[in-house]
Amino acid sequence: MSVGLTIRGLRKRFGAHQALAGVDLEIQPGEFFCLVGPSGCGKTTLLRCVAGFCRPDAGEITCDGERLDPLPAHQRNLGMVFQNYALFPHLSVRENVAYGLRARKAPAPLVRERVGRALAMVHLAHRADSFPGVLSGGEQQRVATARALAIEPRLLLMDEPLSNLDAKLRVEMRGEIRRVQRALGITTLYVTHDQEEALALSDRIAVMNAGALEQVGEPLRIYRSPATPFVAGFIGQTNFLAGTVESVGGGQARVRLHHDGLAAGGGESQPGAAVLHDGGESGGHGGQSIAVPAQGLAPGERVTVALRPERFTLAAPGARDVMPGRIEEIVFLGAVTRLQVRTGAGPITVELHGYDGEGLKPGAEVYLAITSETATVFRGAEGT
Repeated sequence: MSVGLTIRGLRKRFGAHQALAGVDLEIQPGEFFCLVGPSGCGKTTLLRCVAGFCRPDAGEITCDGERLDPLPAHQRNLGMVFQNYALFPHLSVRENVAYGLRARKAPAPLVRERVGRALAMVHLAHRADSFPGVLSGGEQQRVATARALAIEPRLLLMDEPLSNLDAKLRVEMRGEIRRVQRALGITTLYVTHDQEEALALSDRIAVMNAGALEQVGEPLRIYRSPATPFVAGFIGQTNFLAGTVESVGGGQARVRLHHDGLAAGGGESQPGAAVLHDGGESGGHGGQSIAVPAQGLAPGERVTVALRPERFTLAAPGARDVMPGRIEEIVFLGAVTRLQVRTGAGPITVELHGYDGEGLKPGAEVYLAITSETATVFRGAEGT
């Protein structure tokens, strides 16, 4: 029977560094839950507190009504898959998977039964007598998963288990992990810095930053409706447009962009972010104006508008809410063609799906139409 996990007020400091700043989290039974965020955000510290490898300074961790935080790691009955897999090179696959059971002094018939079941679950029964040194990275990852599952843990914890694999194998293995998790219905807490991995695997995601939770929710909601500029910039690529609300009416607000706009964060948290500076060629206010959802905005408010690259389309000159620009770079990515476009308002990243870029070249003039209803608006100086 799957169990849930409750975390209340979890705090942890390492010297002057606050790794966890009072984290509250509820993970439902059978849920695949991802902690995602940049390096140093606290996600691995949180996982290690749950596992028992790190003692929190304050707070409670409860699993199925039982307090875990006072217990040593070996008494928590949790399965752990490490980033480096931590396989014993001198033991066979079968012996690696049996290790946790033998450490618990399980009887030999039970060990054989559970090891066989775990290896079958990850499709590695035919490799039972092999040693880790002759296995591929994906096979080693599956052995580590089988070892964690063989003890029949109440929770499965996974710390960046795919980070050492190449891109193609990462995609294959995340499908395998999700298949096994769904088949067992085991509550899983998974740590990754890879936003795409989190979106593909999770029932829900917690985006972490500086030891705190920025947003918790289903992948689609987090992607389409980010709660903060940090989330908008970290989960997927985002163009940030800074400006001032000119007018509000008919469910829309018109925002005039300006050159001293708000930067929505920066550094590792903002992959692909671009801040538009001015709608006119001469600088200052009075340039490009765009429509966005009203969202309770009032004239005169300073805002930052976040638009995903796929929310721009190519349009004819003269259309409403069109930005003229010139292509600086074209990157063909198979199903997606990515354009870097220089506009009077600054650099824009555009992704055209199902379009091969035929007829477009660097230096060509284009007109970018904005799908305004898909914009996310952040008030005031939140984007700084």
